[in-house]
Amino acid sequence: MKAVIQDFLNYLITEEGCSDNTTAAYHNDLTQLHAFITQPGQMGEEADWDGVTRDQLISYILFLKDREYASATVARKVAAMKSFFNFLVRTEVIADNPAEDLDSPKVKKQLPQTLTPDEVEQLLAAPGKQGPTAKGLRDTALLEVLYATGMRVSEVAGLTLDDINLDAGAVRCVGKGSKERVMPLYAEAVKAVRVYLDRGRPVLLGDNQGERTLFLNPRGERLTRQGLWLIIKNYARELDLAARVTPHTLRHSFATHMLNGGAGLREVQKLLGHANISTTQIYTHISREHLRQVYDGAHPRAK
Repeated sequence: MKAVIQDFLNYLITEEGCSDNTTAAYHNDLTQLHAFITQPGQMGEEADWDGVTRDQLISYILFLKDREYASATVARKVAAMKSFFNFLVRTEVIADNPAEDLDSPKVKKQLPQTLTPDEVEQLLAAPGKQGPTAKGLRDTALLEVLYATGMRVSEVAGLTLDDINLDAGAVRCVGKGSKERVMPLYAEAVKAVRVYLDRGRPVLLGDNQGERTLFLNPRGERLTRQGLWLIIKNYARELDLAARVTPHTLRHSFATHMLNGGAGLREVQKLLGHANISTTQIYTHISREHLRQVYDGAHPRAK
């Protein structure tokens, strides 16, 4: 059964172009499903995918709910199951799909957490307070690029020297589904990256001269997604913003501030790398809330 899971994961990578993070999530979800099905009292160690029934999948969903998994997590695991069993039908591993009519838990859409422009300014200025150290220069450039482009944390962590064109004021990244997009950098972001490349990165690089990743850790190696998030969190904590900051807060803030500033939804969709515009539309709700606050504060009859 595990070999079939690996076949599915290989399909996601080679055919669907899924990222490492997405593939890892599917691997974890399906490994957990396999462990449940093969436990005593279910199908046991002799189980095979062709023998899995709809009732067993429902039992698994109830098992997740009994352990108080969040509705969003259960919904993701159900989606993974459905995708997996669809694959098994297409590849003729099974004849009938036991997950076909499964209902996913209803997940209430949460509006993304955003910062105000003033709060973003405070966050961008925070690394400079420690002086012109290599770490401070790196972190300033890092935060500026995040806010200038709205890139995902994983996308910024994967940037190389070849992805940055400071003369053109642009950065290239490869997002979900291996889709490439090029985004502009405003002047302050260009300046921050240039200073980091001149005075910060060489210090961090040390003897590791072959490393091409843009943002480095103190060992001269690629800064990981987790390391990047830790940097953001530490600065947010210094500013008492930690409760409202997640790895994608600057991405959400970028999208919201662009829409509030008059950018079109389609343009913001392209900048964010969303495949479907409905994903981008959630930011219009935040923009409407902002408009309502402005209205209530400005209209004489609304006070």
